[in-house]
Amino acid sequence: KEENIFFSLTSNELTPEQINRIKTPSRMVPEQKVALATHWHPEFVPVDLAVERMQAMFPCLDEALTIPTQHNELLSYKGYSGVEVDCYSKGFNQKVQLLLHFEKDRVAGASRLWSILEHTRKYRATQLFEFIRAVNDENGNKVEKAARETGSGKEIVNFARIYVRKIEELIQKHHSSLPPNSLKNKLLRNFFHHLRQDYPDPFIDRAQIFLKTIKKMVKADFNLNYFYRTSEIIEEARALGAGIVIPHPEQFWPILLAEYDVDGYEVWNPQSQRYTDFLISVVNRKNKVLSASQRPLLIFMGDDTHMGEKVKAPGERKEEKAEREIGCQPAWEDPNIKRKLDSAGITRTSVIERYKQRLAG
Repeated sequence: KEENIFFSLTSNELTPEQINRIKTPSRMVPEQKVALATHWHPEFVPVDLAVERMQAMFPCLDEALTIPTQHNELLSYKGYSGVEVDCYSKGFNQKVQLLLHFEKDRVAGASRLWSILEHTRKYRATQLFEFIRAVNDENGNKVEKAARETGSGKEIVNFARIYVRKIEELIQKHHSSLPPNSLKNKLLRNFFHHLRQDYPDPFIDRAQIFLKTIKKMVKADFNLNYFYRTSEIIEEARALGAGIVIPHPEQFWPILLAEYDVDGYEVWNPQSQRYTDFLISVVNRKNKVLSASQRPLLIFMGDDTHMGEKVKAPGERKEEKAEREIGCQPAWEDPNIKRKLDSAGITRTSVIERYKQRLAG
């Protein structure tokens, strides 16, 4: 039974029912005629199928810039390629992320970029194994600390360990045949969710809280030195004619002070909405003092959609992520935000036009 759960969570095969879920958007928005979709994650869903959902949601689109940005994996759609890459900013000792966008032909033979992304993807995946080791370590202090912080007794700790060990055994047994993108921290969370059919919800909830606390500790201790430096990523991307956008900067605000060579900031994101007005003001203020040789910063908004959530049955979804849709960024229509954008002459269409020009070189 545990093996069936494991395979259901690590398989990239889609059932007819899952394909139908993907094709059917949560709603239709016929009034939206322009879509800027430059920050979204197909995960294991085919890109064309994901875009089909977006087109069904916005049946009257006249214009769209649609570039997938998988984590540390370059994917393409209609002449453009994109990726969201993890990197390390040594100046403020923090992992950050960059959105890189390219004309597809520019990256076909970019062996160094592909090597950088493969290294980063593999290294990020090791966090899952550190997570597993932390739970299973009889002498580790993370379990003891997490149990104390969450009020988890031996019953919860032992239960979590039993099933984490089973997951580890299944990974070891089937590692050679597993899709690389299946080895993520959320594998544990999703596996324990499926145990609700055999254990009471409150009990699983307590186990999930305990595991989530350990995961946070593992992430906090994750060695950042093995990521490529932000400046290295930018240099390599620029050599290939990339456009570079800083996503959800409020999560690592010192990046705004670093003066990196980027094309724009993402001022709104489903998990980064608090400082939208402020970020727009930052962009506008910086653009007013540019020299003649400098290009103005562009304003982006990212829906940060994770298509894997669309595959799940309603009761299994993480609703906060499941509600996101490719190209859906309500802040563009927010009256207060729109006033600021209008004063700077910024619209979805103007951003698309300028960004396409930059990507064309």
